Amino acid sequence: MAVTSSSSTCDGFFIISLIVIVSSLFGTSSAQLNATFYSGTCPNASAIVRSTIQQALQSDARIGGSLIRLHFHDCFVNGCDGSLLLDDTSSIQSEKNAPANANSTRGFNVVDSIKTALENACPGIVSCSDILALASEASVSLAGGPSWTVLLGRRDGLTANLSGANSSLPSPFEGLNNITSKFVAVGLKTTDVVSLSGAHTFGRGQCVTFNNRLFNFNGTGNPDPTLNSTLLSSLQQLCPQNGSNTGITNLDLSTPDAFDNNYFTNLQSNNGLLQSDQELFSNTGSATVPIVNSFASNQTLFFEAFVQSMIKMGNISPLTGSSGEIRQDCKVVNGQSSATEAGDIQLQSDGPVSVADM
Repeated sequence: MAVTSSSSTCDGFFIISLIVIVSSLFGTSSAQLNATFYSGTCPNASAIVRSTIQQALQSDARIGGSLIRLHFHDCFVNGCDGSLLLDDTSSIQSEKNAPANANSTRGFNVVDSIKTALENACPGIVSCSDILALASEASVSLAGGPSWTVLLGRRDGLTANLSGANSSLPSPFEGLNNITSKFVAVGLKTTDVVSLSGAHTFGRGQCVTFNNRLFNFNGTGNPDPTLNSTLLSSLQQLCPQNGSNTGITNLDLSTPDAFDNNYFTNLQSNNGLLQSDQELFSNTGSATVPIVNSFASNQTLFFEAFVQSMIKMGNISPLTGSSGEIRQDCKVVNGQSSATEAGDIQLQSDGPVSVADM
């Protein structure tokens, strides 16, 4: 399927309308974010982020999915404040240690590279939380998806929330009702559940994120009946019972590195990799089913909904004004050093995941 170009799916009028809509929905805090926040202090911020990601993509085709997942996992805990990026210290329990993130979230090295480039260009100006928002847009548009005007002006939090990460992040093994409840808790709706799940149109997933579907689904002794039989066979070979569960496969079978609507046509053929993906279509009577069908038949509609949902997600409880700080190093609060730097802990950047190991 041809990927619709960014320019054809998100024209200027649509973007302006979205900004107005989102500002009215989220009130004063989101209104403090704006598209021109760095125009006078770091006008090349977006271009620097984009070029750094382009460089990273040359050696890591899946980095785009990994970066957008960092933004997602950050915003669902403490709001979009860069808390996920913080390492352990004597006073901070890192969110990286939560089951949804440990040995799973990846791309931190690229975030560090972006931060270094920005500090060289305009020191002390661009926040780590804004880097995640800019990196998400660049990752999607570079993969053939829509482009949008990113609202900016977030500041970085001074602490992490490990318990919040443990309880608030969706899991690939959860039912649709639980996942929807977690979205609602941060001000998102059913349409946002479906459109943001569409980010699984690129990236990868490890065996551990879907092996519950392959042999003994929900204790039945049989595979998940909603899993396409051909896909089931290939996944059982990749992830044998009692195997290491470290195998990796594409989230989107058809166009794994392109941002398009094939994720939704995959669901219609029972080719969703994760239980949490397939339930969007196979949960009979769910409000998500007609949304999946509409996105599968109309890529432009999906792109427009995805942009709106990303802007809404990026406006979850941002720190603005004099709150928080602009971190010099995304891994640590200014003036502190991390346990990792001291050699006390070593966090891996690939492995099991909550929603997807992208």
